[in-house]
Amino acid sequence: MTTLPDFRLETHFSRWEFNARHHMTASDSQTMTMSHLLALADDEDRAAWETVTLGYTETYGAPALRAAIADTYEGLTAADILCFAGAEEGLYCAMLALLGPDDHAIVTVPNYQSMETLPVTIAGSVTGVPLRPENNWRLDIADVRAALRPNTRLICVNFPNNPTGAIADQQTFAALAELCAERGIHLFSDEVYRGLERDAGLRLPQAAELFERGISLNVMSKAYGLPGLRIGWIACRDHALLHRMEKMKHYLSICNSRPSEVLATIALKARTTILERNRALVSANLEKLSAFFAEFPGLYEWRAPDGGCVGFARYLGADGVETHCRRLVEEAGVLLLPSSLFVSDLLPVATDRFRVGFGRTNIEVGLDAWRRHLSGVGAAA
Repeated sequence: MTTLPDFRLETHFSRWEFNARHHMTASDSQTMTMSHLLALADDEDRAAWETVTLGYTETYGAPALRAAIADTYEGLTAADILCFAGAEEGLYCAMLALLGPDDHAIVTVPNYQSMETLPVTIAGSVTGVPLRPENNWRLDIADVRAALRPNTRLICVNFPNNPTGAIADQQTFAALAELCAERGIHLFSDEVYRGLERDAGLRLPQAAELFERGISLNVMSKAYGLPGLRIGWIACRDHALLHRMEKMKHYLSICNSRPSEVLATIALKARTTILERNRALVSANLEKLSAFFAEFPGLYEWRAPDGGCVGFARYLGADGVETHCRRLVEEAGVLLLPSSLFVSDLLPVATDRFRVGFGRTNIEVGLDAWRRHLSGVGAAA
């Protein structure tokens, strides 16, 4: 495999994520303290936490954790789960296990960078399928069909999408799974924002539930708001594939953090409480964010996303989105992600967009700083 390019988003975050005063582009839900999480534990899991030992754990993940994960799927068992140190490790292992130089892959654009970069680096060829703003960033199954080749081995999607927050409609996703099943193609579905839909009716089935070659990626970081646990997983009924990914993991984390596995098990068992809390926060923040954009119709174009806790707003100012985002973070401490961080080697991505997040508490503080900056710029002009 050739050398991987810089991860643009993470390089940008290395400079600004913990230095900017107002992180207005965070891609995760509000986290919680250890005491709050432990208060959700039942007696058995509280005892497991208090007696946890700090030795190695199984490469596939602790049995209790895998059982708790399997309970979040219809028709799956712990044998269908392979745990990782976060979602990125799972994505990396999956791409290495699935693709080779003679293979063709299809990925949606825009997307999280590694979902494109890894297939482009590993596979012989990759085709991008556009999520178009004029279609509210929804996937068109006709585009997928047009991209198919005889050697297509993998289709990669992410719903709710990062950075747009779009969700494929139910019929399109079902057609996508059916197409993959008919042709023996693996469907890699990044589902890290599942559970944060604005309308429960938009919630898609999980790919691993639909057919043997459906692959579901999830993590404790995004919808659950627990990125510090560094626990992710892949669910799939193709056990030969899971075994190949396990071999990749032997060269990476080998196994997960045992304390994190116990804490993740507690969170998964309390998922109804956690996800209801996070959906309520996202909903309230979305109202505040939408009201903010409505104050500046000459500067921003905004449509509330279908789900997740990020959206892809359009900037209408003459100075351009790159300058706008740079000035916001340097002069006001307000961090946003301009569209240059979501460029694709496969297809054009709109150059007038920026990612904004709305999953954390105290969003109004950042909005006030943003508003003051705009007022100052307007007064200066």
